[in-house]
Amino acid sequence: MVGFASVGRWERPPEELPNSLSPWIPEEFWPQSIYPEAKTVIVIGLPVSLPIVETAPSIYYHELYKTVNSMLDSKAYEISNYLNEKGFGAIYLPRDAYGDIKILIDKPFAFFSHKYAAYLAGLGSFGHNNVLLTPQFGPRVRFTSIFTTAEIKGDRIKTKDLCTHCLLCVKNCPVGAIPKTGDFPPAVDKKLCATRSAKLRDEYRSPCGICIKVCPVGQDRGLFGRKNMAIYSKSKKFEKYHNAWEHVRKYGSKDV
Repeated sequence: MVGFASVGRWERPPEELPNSLSPWIPEEFWPQSIYPEAKTVIVIGLPVSLPIVETAPSIYYHELYKTVNSMLDSKAYEISNYLNEKGFGAIYLPRDAYGDIKILIDKPFAFFSHKYAAYLAGLGSFGHNNVLLTPQFGPRVRFTSIFTTAEIKGDRIKTKDLCTHCLLCVKNCPVGAIPKTGDFPPAVDKKLCATRSAKLRDEYRSPCGICIKVCPVGQDRGLFGRKNMAIYSKSKKFEKYHNAWEHVRKYGSKDV
């Protein structure tokens, strides 16, 4: 996936955005506050395969997550160098900008949000789990960004709210970090989420992945034959899938 957003969208949010965010992104997190010469933010995204996410938490999803992050960093670095060669100043941003997951327990923010960048680049809308949903992959996509001095026309904002408000993410969150009511998208308890991720990291099976696994949004569900959301119930009809997931979870990491 790829999208473009003028840095002006951080200063003057487009009226057609599908979700109202309050408070808005603080100025210190704007791209032009980090790289003052920036005119455009290029956002790129790569999917995480649903059948692998379904094994989460597991070493399988852990390795997929690392691979996708590494590829995003590599591609963003290559794109920024290409733009530099063409005479446009450009810098890439790392996909995960924190030294260790435990840092996020006390300070649960990175210096720039790729999620909001993807939102402003017209790649999707927010889900109840406060993750960006895309038509193609639902929340099962990872993003990173490139800041450039090149002035590139921003992509059209998608005005549809993709969230079905089914609350499956709320019901399935193992630590209850996603509130059921309140503002939309709700403020997820980042400390609870980070604490669970830190525990899973020590077991070599992070990240959690549950709320993106059970989200019904995304064309990838049709591709992998996962449109029936009852697959995540304990129905005997789906026993072969549950047996496969449990098999994967037993190996390669600390089995708890």
